[in-house]
Amino acid sequence: MRLKTTLEQWSTLSTIDEFGSIQSAAQEMHKSHTTLIYSIRKLEAQLGVELLEVVNKRAVLTAMGKTLLRSAKPILDQAKGLEDISMALSLGTESEVVVSIDHLCDKAIVYQALKKFMQHNVMTSVKLIETSLSSTHEAVVEQRADIAIITLPIINLPAESIGVTSMIPVVAATHPLAGQTDLTMEDLIAHTQIVLRDLGVSEQASSVKQKNVGWLKSKRRVTVDNFEQAITAVKHGLGFTRIPQHMLNDTVDSDLTQLRIQGAGCYQVPLHITLPKGLNSGPAAQALYDLIVTSHGQAREKL
Repeated sequence: MRLKTTLEQWSTLSTIDEFGSIQSAAQEMHKSHTTLIYSIRKLEAQLGVELLEVVNKRAVLTAMGKTLLRSAKPILDQAKGLEDISMALSLGTESEVVVSIDHLCDKAIVYQALKKFMQHNVMTSVKLIETSLSSTHEAVVEQRADIAIITLPIINLPAESIGVTSMIPVVAATHPLAGQTDLTMEDLIAHTQIVLRDLGVSEQASSVKQKNVGWLKSKRRVTVDNFEQAITAVKHGLGFTRIPQHMLNDTVDSDLTQLRIQGAGCYQVPLHITLPKGLNSGPAAQALYDLIVTSHGQAREKL
């Protein structure tokens, strides 16, 4: 289907409306007064309606002109958006940025930065991937991510510290261990431990050794994929586990009880952010990286 009108004509009408006169619009568009009048008269003839009228010696939009321009505005905005995207892509801006986040990280810091990023990077989509243990390392060394939040720095790759995560032992309020004092790690051996599976190890890849971290001496375990599942299992009284402090803080009910264990009440895991692709990182990845670092700094200042 061939259209009768052009985006240029609608853009001209929009500029006249925005700047209040044909003369001001002509100066803004670097065109002559006559050229703009001709463009609008041609548009009127194509549409069969009057778009401009003279009021107090000034040309202003008619009621019909304003109605039609309101419908045209979203189309003009989309066209401008396409040009912005094309320009950004021609300059090397990525159409998508992949961010891998170790499951120990408080994602609120990432979301705060991401909100600002999305406001100013309308052409870039973002994919968030949760990792743990081996998969955290793999996301970096295999460059599966453009930005990675990791625990320990990886050899030969710069990393910026963004804090620590405290790991707290918890059980359900109804669990036999709840409320006990002077607990030792030996007291936990007879109870079921909820542990998280190494997401970097495929069940089919038997040649890959699973990475284990922390105390794992319980005689029986329930293995889950993430902390949300672990917390649910604990709340159902299946056993004990350790969860990040920020997740315990977000638990508003009284279903969870923190265990007081001699010499093992809490341990901390460092968190870092890095650009796995180094100097080959695109401008969008670098911009989001900077925002995450800034977001962490602002959150720390509030403490």
